[in-house]
Amino acid sequence: MNKRPGNWWLAMVLTSTMCAMLGASFAAIPLYRVFCAVTGYGGTPQIGPAESPGATTGTITVRFNADVNPNLPWQFAPEQPQVTLKLGDQQVAFYTARNEAATPVTGIALYNVTPDKIGRYFHKTACFCFNQQTLAPGQQMEFPVSFWVDPAIASDPSTADVHVITLSYTFFRTLADAAKTGALAKAGPHVGPYTGPVATR
Repeated sequence: MNKRPGNWWLAMVLTSTMCAMLGASFAAIPLYRVFCAVTGYGGTPQIGPAESPGATTGTITVRFNADVNPNLPWQFAPEQPQVTLKLGDQQVAFYTARNEAATPVTGIALYNVTPDKIGRYFHKTACFCFNQQTLAPGQQMEFPVSFWVDPAIASDPSTADVHVITLSYTFFRTLADAAKTGALAKAGPHVGPYTGPVATR
């Protein structure tokens, strides 16, 4: 009795299943990032061209945090530690980076906001994230970010205890360095550069 046709079909089914599982594993991170961008899950801010609705009576404080991966010889800090703004009001904040190396160095920034549950209410309309930035030796540069906080945050019972939002940026030398730390998988998506003035010194 010839069992080869049955074995061939079994091999084909097993091969197809393995290929599907491999494809799903590669797609997992991009799909997770899309899910976070749509829902605000994991502290991923809402991004895009949506205009702010204008200032309302409620206010909230946004704190700015800056970190640098050890592989990048830069100093990096927000120009102001925090700002209190009206809900719905468009704001622009600046971070400053300085290259401490004796040679030009390129870095790339990722971001996130905390607490995680406010991601859906934090709208980032332009920033410097995911754009490679090259600084000459000793060069210092300002990097702007524009954002607004949805007034709907005030009517959500789950965010009634949130009075401070932290916007965090981390500069890495490469996206590969970011991936090694797990930051790339959790980062918010690219939104596009700010088109206002940027001071270079």
